Amino acid sequence: MKAVVCTKYGSPDVLQLKEVETPVPKDDEVLIKIHAATVNATDPVFRKGEPFIARMFTGLTRPKKSIPGTEFAGEIETVGKDVTQFKKGDQIFAQTGLGYGAHAEYISLPENGPLEIKPTNISYGEAAAVCDGALGALVFLRKLDIQSGKEILINGASGSVGTYAVQLAKYFGAEVTAVCGNTNIELVKTLGADKVIDYSRDDFTRNRRSYDIIFDVVAKSSFARCKASLKQKARYLATAPTLAFIFQVLWTSKIGGKKAVMAAPGLKPTSEKKKDLLFLKELIEAGKLKSVMDRSYPMEQIAEAHRYVETGHKKGNVVLTIEPTHKLLLAAGADCIL
Repeated sequence: MKAVVCTKYGSPDVLQLKEVETPVPKDDEVLIKIHAATVNATDPVFRKGEPFIARMFTGLTRPKKSIPGTEFAGEIETVGKDVTQFKKGDQIFAQTGLGYGAHAEYISLPENGPLEIKPTNISYGEAAAVCDGALGALVFLRKLDIQSGKEILINGASGSVGTYAVQLAKYFGAEVTAVCGNTNIELVKTLGADKVIDYSRDDFTRNRRSYDIIFDVVAKSSFARCKASLKQKARYLATAPTLAFIFQVLWTSKIGGKKAVMAAPGLKPTSEKKKDLLFLKELIEAGKLKSVMDRSYPMEQIAEAHRYVETGHKKGNVVLTIEPTHKLLLAAGADCIL
């Protein structure tokens, strides 16, 4: 099979498309033909091994897993003899976590892993995107104790996690203020944001407004800067915490009403991820959640996909197509925003 292979840290040019051995599923595993995968904001981080702390998960001197990619959607090719939940031909969406391996034509996963039947009303590309931004956003919002009536500010509302966070926060009944660039204002409004702040014209930390929750998706602010914008007993969460922020989390857990909090979606138990995937599937099929698609790249252009993601300006999700583009319906009806 063809797969993207990364055997050393470096620029996007270290990513090579190679022929590798197709995995053979174990008795409790399913072999999946991948149709689409995501290229998310953390993929370049793990490719570069920077910041250095990332190597605690990826490998000290070189990547421990040679095939990158953590979210995908596809079709079950074969099942192991002990598999009972799935059958050949099932269309699924899934997350591999630190197992990686999604940037390939095939992958084997345990049937009790983080995979579920794909929503019927979206494409493979949109389904892969759900396993990236929506799963993460759901974990973060639950950690922030999102609920009806709360006022939440989402900084970085136009990216993968941000676009889902806006929709999920509205679903849970919150009043949403979205922060994004001027070109994305109309986009986040269509997702349900009650108010939108253009970060190039207005610094939300200085506008004298306060919130129950500040969710910094892009980790461009800090707890210290945002503290004056938090109500008493409010919470602040950044998706990429520094060592200083970790100290603030520990400190505020003991002292003061305003709290800095952390969440690690990747470390969530597999059984909980499966429940979250089923919950998100139901929302999608009910028309209450949609994927925002920026662009797609064929596997042969994986380096270009990384370069684009590294610009930090993607809207929603970037998808890697694992078969000819004309076979992958990325723009499936009104649920896909281009």
